[in-house]
Amino acid sequence: MNRITDYFWKSERLSFYKQTRNGLLGTDYSSKFSPWLANGSLSARMIYWEVQRYEKEIQKNESTYWLIFELIWRDYFKYISLKHGNAIFHLGGILDKKYTWDSNSEIFLKWTEGKTAEPFVNANMIELKKTGFMSNRGRQNVASFFAKSMLMDWRMGAAYFEQQLIDYDAHSNWGNWLYVAGVGNDPRDRKFNIKLQADRYDAKGQYQKRWLQNTLFE
Repeated sequence: MNRITDYFWKSERLSFYKQTRNGLLGTDYSSKFSPWLANGSLSARMIYWEVQRYEKEIQKNESTYWLIFELIWRDYFKYISLKHGNAIFHLGGILDKKYTWDSNSEIFLKWTEGKTAEPFVNANMIELKKTGFMSNRGRQNVASFFAKSMLMDWRMGAAYFEQQLIDYDAHSNWGNWLYVAGVGNDPRDRKFNIKLQADRYDAKGQYQKRWLQNTLFE
């Protein structure tokens, strides 16, 4: 509740959520409600009605809508879990796609330790290891790199997230991994251009410097 008060009513950062939600550094680029949603301290409905009040008393704009939109995504992945059951944990996913996946333990460890060929991936993985958190943008990139560039069994990546994340939610975690791995709800089987993503979302390299530089002195 203190976080809602701070993010909505004291700082009014909700008014800028859509513009900042793909950020990487700091506390207020996104709502950071996910840990409390995951452990049940907050409910999606509670946040929804607080947004409704914010729209009446402060401002209604694209950002206030977008936070609700993200809550709907959470519900959508819960629906997918209810609909497909254990298929969300199957290698072929809910589409039963027949891809060839690797499960090399050395490659897997390089990814978890932030020792791949991609600095942007490495920075995100180090943040996850040290803090138990990673931005939405980071999660999409490291998952795509794991499944689509390294061609690793995507379930290993999902299980590692399950182990590390302070905001772990079974439906959102496995639903997003299905999606990124190309065996979920989006049949287009897309792959992130990691370097392009880094240039776009970390143009000055501040995020990568924050996590990679600290690692050098350990």
